[in-house]
Amino acid sequence: MLSTKTRIAESFYGSFIDGHMVDEGTNRTFDSINPANGEVITSIQAGGKSEVDDAVASAKAAFPAWRDLPGVEKGRIFLKIAEKIKENTERLVYLESLDNGKTRMDAQFDVMTSARYFEYYAGLADKLAGETIPLGDTHISYTRSEPFGVTAHIVPWNAAFQQAARGVAPALLAGNTAVVKPAEDTSITTIELARIAVEAGLPAGVFNVVTGLGRDAGAALVSHPDVGRVTFTGSVPTGQEIMRASAENLNPLTLELGGKSPNIIFEDAKLEDAIRGAFFAININAGQVCAAGSRLLVHSSVHDQVVDKLVEMNSQIKLGPGTDAASQMGAITTAAQFEKIQEYLEIGRNEGAEVAVGGSRATGENLDAGRFIQPTIFVNVQNSMRIAQEEIFGPVLSVIRFDTEEEAVQIANDTRYGLTAGVWTQNLGRAHRMAARIQAGQVNVNDYFAGGVQAPFGGFKQSGYGREKGVHAVSEYLQTKTVSMKL
Repeated sequence: MLSTKTRIAESFYGSFIDGHMVDEGTNRTFDSINPANGEVITSIQAGGKSEVDDAVASAKAAFPAWRDLPGVEKGRIFLKIAEKIKENTERLVYLESLDNGKTRMDAQFDVMTSARYFEYYAGLADKLAGETIPLGDTHISYTRSEPFGVTAHIVPWNAAFQQAARGVAPALLAGNTAVVKPAEDTSITTIELARIAVEAGLPAGVFNVVTGLGRDAGAALVSHPDVGRVTFTGSVPTGQEIMRASAENLNPLTLELGGKSPNIIFEDAKLEDAIRGAFFAININAGQVCAAGSRLLVHSSVHDQVVDKLVEMNSQIKLGPGTDAASQMGAITTAAQFEKIQEYLEIGRNEGAEVAVGGSRATGENLDAGRFIQPTIFVNVQNSMRIAQEEIFGPVLSVIRFDTEEEAVQIANDTRYGLTAGVWTQNLGRAHRMAARIQAGQVNVNDYFAGGVQAPFGGFKQSGYGREKGVHAVSEYLQTKTVSMKL
């Protein structure tokens, strides 16, 4: 067990600018709250325009040297960052569980995935190249891939550590420098990541973090004239605001804006695998996952069997503080999200859906002081209901019957979102047909969360645009220059 001093590495967390964290002298702070018990974890600096200006200036100053550093050297630094993340796994897992409310298993996955991002992009660091274009014997033409300069990253609260790494690693690999604005509810581990990176040899100013509220620090960052590119993960309304702010500087964007993803179980599926996959797809991180399989489409012939088993599995989930190793589902991270989920539980009942299990706030034992929601399954759901159309972002599953493949496709696509989908079938032809016809950035067959750090990730429709992860993410942070010359 870690000591109290190690558990909470700092009593104050400030913005991380030019290789160091600002001191505790600021009088503009807010508290970081443990969602499992409502207690104050630490104090966070409420940065604003001044801190953003400093961070962007630091990133801009560091850019030329970092851009010109050979790729092989960037890769070596990335590998050292990955190793240092793994060396600090226990502390980082505890801090992420404490700050976010997620279980130690979920936090462990996030920390190890963050290390994997740096390992993966280290392998690409010396392999970026342009192309030659044939123009005949009299001319030669070729392309150069060049970084934008300073990139801005607005990181969500549901997976702060992992998503900071997911955006920063490919941006830095491409030769950019970065300024990250973490969510105010979960700032701690993003600062820890920046500090680890510098300790591993990343030059000061290449990776900066500004803590603060979105309306202050976030707004100042995305509209800053020296920012060349913006990446945001979060809600559709906030994404639209960021688009408007970025339009002033004509900044390109990567937007990942959530989903209402269909998870489709056909009558010929291996039901044991499909049920386990559906359970995992909605309950991971207490449902606070943009790609969660929150709409479960089940063929009528196996509907009751699937629902009965999921109800049994949900009723056995042990809720508790994320820092408790026995906990299988943690708390809801933010107070606003906690209230929103409870509102949707009431909306579902009022719409005529039936609660098969769960359906309310979880209480008792060590849960009363925290933000815990019973894992919930709604049945008799129509796809037109709000609980089937709107992103709840919690452990709330809407089960919808279907009878034909065509009906499944129609229901799956009848949403403004298009992030992820799951298909469970042993029919290879059907699997390919569904993958082609479903409007989503990712379609997983017989395994819901199948993509690793190598697989591009992003949305269709109002789930956003641009791609993160994999080689595709690097291209988001590069701009193409064509050079042509007469011989």
